[in-house]
Amino acid sequence: MVTLKQQQTNAHSRILGLGVYRPDVIVTNDDVCQWIESSDEWIQQRTGIKTRHRAAEEVSVLDMSEHAAREALAAAGIEASQLGAVIVSTISFPYLTPSAAAALTDRLGATPAPAFDISAACAGYCYGIAQADALVRSGAADYVLVIGVEKLSDVIDNSERSISFLLGDGAGAVVIGPSDTPGIGPSVWGSDGSKWDAIRMTHPLTDIRAVEQGRERAQSPDLMDPETGRVREDATLWPTLRQDGQTVFRWASWEVAKRAQEAMDVAGVQPEDLSAFIPHQANMRIIDQMAKTLKLPESVVIARDIADSGNTSAASVPLATHRLLAEHPELSGKLALQIGFGAGLVYGAQVVVLP
Repeated sequence: MVTLKQQQTNAHSRILGLGVYRPDVIVTNDDVCQWIESSDEWIQQRTGIKTRHRAAEEVSVLDMSEHAAREALAAAGIEASQLGAVIVSTISFPYLTPSAAAALTDRLGATPAPAFDISAACAGYCYGIAQADALVRSGAADYVLVIGVEKLSDVIDNSERSISFLLGDGAGAVVIGPSDTPGIGPSVWGSDGSKWDAIRMTHPLTDIRAVEQGRERAQSPDLMDPETGRVREDATLWPTLRQDGQTVFRWASWEVAKRAQEAMDVAGVQPEDLSAFIPHQANMRIIDQMAKTLKLPESVVIARDIADSGNTSAASVPLATHRLLAEHPELSGKLALQIGFGAGLVYGAQVVVLP
């Protein structure tokens, strides 16, 4: 009988290096109010956002990913050729296939590393961390590059006010590698598909084809006028994002906080053991409510990158981590609770040792 050989495993994994890309174009609340009826005061009061970064037209998801990835590789002291896998978390890469990760792998010189994308919206980065941790500990890869990247300015309608004014662009990347001590706690991740449409696109891509071919698709009210059966003159053919704000706020403020508590429980840590809390930067009020629900002591530094960067979906947690470490370098090597949550509705959380 032939016995299959087993891969050599690693006891633990950790974050070895971090890199980011923040676009140069800064959009203020006053800029946003050119498109929607609102004010700087109202936006700050309701969301905590002062500005958001938006990528220039010529800057792509791949461009931002490459910049963040090279910075993370340099910080980790790892060559791209050493990568055992490349994972890109994004909802804004303009191609359904092939993946952004495959193209990025070639750009970086990481071929023939396995490469794939994750579509888990604002939880995408934490989903990527969960998979990278498993790949490294199983021995399937020595080093894994995880990137959260979004160019959400490509998938918003600036004139609608349910979500578009919240969103920004950017990229964050980390290299995960083996460790002698635990650097990434067990992942708590999951979904609640009963609220699948709480954050959604206005219509499927197939409706664009239907319109182009002259077929009536009245079930897409964002495209069709139900009275005439024709495409509305002000319709945006490309699908854009919408959200049910109250549903998302309630779910994120209370239900997601329970998942964050679970992440601490399975990691065997108490709130006072943490040095930092890095939640998805969705809304300052959600961040404050989660911290209150978790009973975090004042000694825990809370990431509030949303004030300057807005909501960057999959890029949110790594961008917030980068700013936190830049402002508080003493947190390097300390414990942080990170959690992403968003469209799906999905969530993912881990306690990690900061790089």
